[in-house]
Amino acid sequence: MSAKIRFTSATATGLVLAKVGHPQRDEPLQTSKEVFKIAEDDQETLSAIFLKPFKNLTAHRFSHHSSLDQHEMNAYSAAIFASDEGLLEKGCDIAKRLYAKSNHPNIKSGDLCISLIKNIDIDGELTQGLCILKSESVVPFLSISTRDGDLELHTEHGINPEKIDKGCLILNHLASKGYYVLTFDRTGSDSRFWVRDFLGVVPITDSPFLTNKYANMAVAFLEKEKKEAPKKAPANDDAPPWDASSAARDAITYFEQKENFSLQEFEEQVLKSPEAAAKFAAHRSKIEEEQGHRLDDRFEISKKDVSKAKKRISSVMKLDTGVEIRLKPAVVAEPDKFLEHGFDEGRKMKFIKVYYREDLAD
Repeated sequence: MSAKIRFTSATATGLVLAKVGHPQRDEPLQTSKEVFKIAEDDQETLSAIFLKPFKNLTAHRFSHHSSLDQHEMNAYSAAIFASDEGLLEKGCDIAKRLYAKSNHPNIKSGDLCISLIKNIDIDGELTQGLCILKSESVVPFLSISTRDGDLELHTEHGINPEKIDKGCLILNHLASKGYYVLTFDRTGSDSRFWVRDFLGVVPITDSPFLTNKYANMAVAFLEKEKKEAPKKAPANDDAPPWDASSAARDAITYFEQKENFSLQEFEEQVLKSPEAAAKFAAHRSKIEEEQGHRLDDRFEISKKDVSKAKKRISSVMKLDTGVEIRLKPAVVAEPDKFLEHGFDEGRKMKFIKVYYREDLAD
């Protein structure tokens, strides 16, 4: 089950800082010589900034092919949780590991903040967390100050808290299983580097994770298959743009109606043909290979995550004339009730007719 995490009483008290260059470009690594103590007046503000990105993220855990005892990040985290005195040494070790893993030419240099956070509420119990944030860009900002009775404007550069590129929150929870780890990478392109190479984590394959993964995977697969299906009818009988979502809605309906997921049952009731099942199996294998872990064939369905997946069913029609029509969920669910499609012989173009009662923009 997913853990319930609250940050209302969480407090960051100390920081280890680093400037992580790129070893292949001969850029150096610079780390703190001592722990930076956060002033009491700043603790609430900084704690909120550090923890804001870690809401509603998929949970991960440290994983090693041999033993967790040989996993560097797991060992560093355990040492810091065991004693606050280990924050400086092990925090610098974390920065060194990130530097050593930053060999790909696309990886950017940046500023690193490593903070020990206390009093994080997880399932009703207070525990510690280790927050790691990397910012790969600085932005200009303005400040106004007073001098000799007048005002001055200064231009400075710094980190935008809303645009921190990568982050990780390691919670002192489920230690024997590799801790409970939340992680994000806003760039997306280097997620393999951040998640697998640097952190060495794999998703915790609980009910919410599997429901979300299979539902989104099925929707994407079925919409793609529908759009790529060979056209058997003349152009004026082509399926309307929203019809590609009908198969995806069938998949979501399966998740809504069932309490437990069975891959074999899903193949029989939604995919229906051996050919479609084989293509879906190949699609699933590709995702498993990319993410480095196998997806279970059976699990309890999380209804909350089914609702999330349902909202992501394609709801924007992008036409080649530059027109885009955005459909709300009610229209996506029953398109034929509000939309009509056809073919204009004179213009040799398809058209869409929209039915409505009033213009709400007036």
